Amino acid sequence: MAEISSKCSAIFTLLIFVLFLSFVNGRLHKNDDFVNSRIEAQLKSLKNSSMAERVKEVKARNDRAMYEQPDEIVSLVQESISNSTARRNLGYFSCGTGNPIDDCWRCDPNWQKNRKRLADCAIGFGRNAIGGRDGRYYVVTDPSDNDAVNPAPGTLRYAAIQEEPLWIVFKRDMVITLKQELLMNSFKTIDGRGYNVHIANGACITIQYVTNVIIHGLNIHDCKPTGNAMVRSSPTHYGWRTMADGDGISIFGASHIWVDHNSLANCADGLVDAVMASTAITISNNYFTHHNEVMLLGHSDSYTGDKIMQVTIAYNHFGEGLIQRMPRCRHGYFHVVNNDYTHWEMYAIGGSANPTINSQGNRYLAPVNPFAKEVTKRVEGDQGGWKSWNWRSEGDLLLNGAFFTASGSGAGASYARASSLSAKPSSLVATLTSGAGVLNCQRGHQC
Repeated sequence: MAEISSKCSAIFTLLIFVLFLSFVNGRLHKNDDFVNSRIEAQLKSLKNSSMAERVKEVKARNDRAMYEQPDEIVSLVQESISNSTARRNLGYFSCGTGNPIDDCWRCDPNWQKNRKRLADCAIGFGRNAIGGRDGRYYVVTDPSDNDAVNPAPGTLRYAAIQEEPLWIVFKRDMVITLKQELLMNSFKTIDGRGYNVHIANGACITIQYVTNVIIHGLNIHDCKPTGNAMVRSSPTHYGWRTMADGDGISIFGASHIWVDHNSLANCADGLVDAVMASTAITISNNYFTHHNEVMLLGHSDSYTGDKIMQVTIAYNHFGEGLIQRMPRCRHGYFHVVNNDYTHWEMYAIGGSANPTINSQGNRYLAPVNPFAKEVTKRVEGDQGGWKSWNWRSEGDLLLNGAFFTASGSGAGASYARASSLSAKPSSLVATLTSGAGVLNCQRGHQC
């Protein structure tokens, strides 16, 4: 009994500490329930006597994942684009588009035999995400999700929670309706290529306190709030989850994450959200449609742990029916390069709490509404304080009256030149993003 009392005392101390970090300055934001659910989950298992050590380990891992010189990664992205374009112009690729991610693997007609080549193709801050590259293949044969605590072998949940690295593929077309959040374990790839795989009409994907996850080739839509239930996160642990927000993909305190070639739409909250000191993330080649608050990057203005957040957003198509947050950023460093923005109703890129936003070679097509032509939106308490924030636009194509309000050092061309090479010309964005979203990959043919 003394041992149990000691464990409970340690857990209570940790709880108070986490609550303090989350609620400092009284600033409560959209992820409050999300944070509480994590805390309650930890309290439900005696294994969580070591939770303080785990949180410390995760923080140290994410700190290591942060690049001290983020502009160096920006330069690497630009170099990858330039090299891919040069090879395409020389005729080295019969299917090349100049998109360095796609040109890395899509020209191979035997892609299904060489699936793991994908893990070597990421660029930007998430370029070191290897997912399940070093593990075996796991084939999902069963689309059901009947038990979130004891998932059946053959289901997606059973594969996602395993401790070992896994490259998860599918036996056939599937619509998977998750009863509760799919809690990913580290070193996993979910690869939907070759089949029409939907995660829809239920809970969706949560990447919490883990590392090295690749999500590729999935249709993710109509995600619902779920929770107030026990959910397994590994073969040896399950815990209580309060209500989740209903994000398509939620990244929480995670690092080395790559979200590529997915089609996302119409979820209860965000389509892709990253919070709580997540970092080393690339979001690329996705097709976003029919949604209000598309992408949140940063938990709250008061949560300064997100200063280590670094995200590359590249070759995505922000399409019909979108309203705002493409993305909405806080604190960190965000490279937005060669995306196609064809629809927004309020604004495209927003932020608060002094994020650095580097917009290069994007195409921004403003809506007809004369009051929604501005690409950018600042949210700040100190009137005029945003003028020192580093937001820069370089080589962007601004159409139908669109305008980008630069600020800080980013307003000067010298800062842009010092930080990176030129992006691919925005006039070629349509080609670079022509394959955005889920691809129609057929065995024996180039994808």
